[in-house]
Amino acid sequence: MDGKALMAARYGNALPTTGVPLTPVMELMMQHRSVRHYTEQPLPEGALETLIAAGQSGATSSNMQPISVIAVTDPDRKKRFSEAASGQSFVAEAPVILCFALDQSRPARIGADKGEDLWALPLLDNFLAGATDAAIFAQNVLLAAQSMGLGGCYIGNFRNDPEFMARELSLPSQAVVLFGMALGYEAEPQTGIRPRLPQSVVLHHEHYSTDVETTALQDYDAIFAEHEVAQGRPETTWTDRHKARYANRDYLSGRINLRAILGRMGFPLS
Repeated sequence: MDGKALMAARYGNALPTTGVPLTPVMELMMQHRSVRHYTEQPLPEGALETLIAAGQSGATSSNMQPISVIAVTDPDRKKRFSEAASGQSFVAEAPVILCFALDQSRPARIGADKGEDLWALPLLDNFLAGATDAAIFAQNVLLAAQSMGLGGCYIGNFRNDPEFMARELSLPSQAVVLFGMALGYEAEPQTGIRPRLPQSVVLHHEHYSTDVETTALQDYDAIFAEHEVAQGRPETTWTDRHKARYANRDYLSGRINLRAILGRMGFPLS
């Protein structure tokens, strides 16, 4: 697809006004799709290490680098992960699953080795900074993977049971998997590019405004519903999804108790 077609796929008929042509990197970004069907073909030799190098090249708050990544290829473990992630079959099928962990155990060990009281380490601010680092790291990995012809999908449902994930991966206290990522070569059926919110809702100039939000969301609901039907999914609007995601205890699963769980795992979030 050319740049105009990619914009149309990403926004439907709510195209932003832009006279700037897409660079090759932008075109790759615009083609992002969540890939949930994989062939059995493994990643090329050395690809994982190259992808991690791309991830580590992302920004990191104060250069503290509080992220560890655990790569999982064992079929039995991937099957257990699939069951823990609400039964999502692609978790078991993907050649490799990357588990992105916020790892405050490493700085804690460094502090102990140096005899320093790192009293600020448990602060909520550092947890948020580490979670941000993990997202930046992972997005660099995924973009690099897409540039190699691979596809991927984030796995937020690993937060359903963080203590199970910690046991499976032998994580120490003060380390928690925030999310996972499936990686591999895409198999049929392929997913389409999912439309995003119009920029009139997302992009604000000088101050926050909701002047056009109601009309823009109505238009987006129609675009979103049309896309879902084209992908063979039930017809639903984007705004209707809010009830399923934010008012559904079954969907939240164990995540409703996440603060208490994190406390047991060494994150007081003070």
